[in-house]
Amino acid sequence: MKLTSLTLALSLAGNAVWAGEVAPKAVQYGEDGEVAASLSGVAGDAVNGALVVGTKSKGNCVSCHQLTALADVPFHGEIGPSLDGAGDRWTAEELRGLVANAKMTFEGTMMPAFYKVDGFIRPGDAYTGDAGTEPLPPILTAQEIEDVVAFLATLKEE
Repeated sequence: MKLTSLTLALSLAGNAVWAGEVAPKAVQYGEDGEVAASLSGVAGDAVNGALVVGTKSKGNCVSCHQLTALADVPFHGEIGPSLDGAGDRWTAEELRGLVANAKMTFEGTMMPAFYKVDGFIRPGDAYTGDAGTEPLPPILTAQEIEDVVAFLATLKEE
């Protein structure tokens, strides 16, 4: 009986977290591109957010932005603004919107939409005629977006 109760409790807890996640197509952007509600329903982890920001196979934010806090990560770019002081310049809601889909705030930005699954141009059709048609997953998960927001919010002007 205890095992059944424990299994049920864990199942319900897992479903509660899952139920809090917002699907990429369901994200509600404000007038200026901000996203008020958490995408995962779980608080972000700033330590994991720093890993996502500096990892080439994840956010890879340093390829376009300079960031003193991650000076040990090589090849910082200069296309985007410095992320130093991001936590003072933008609110968590604004940061969430920028990371999820910066094009909602800055129409012509080169920044990728990290939490988008449709509306992409697949240039493979022009060359091979056989570009995939399957849905593309978002670059980052809802929780990774929240983690990056938590990390960026810690970056204050010195």
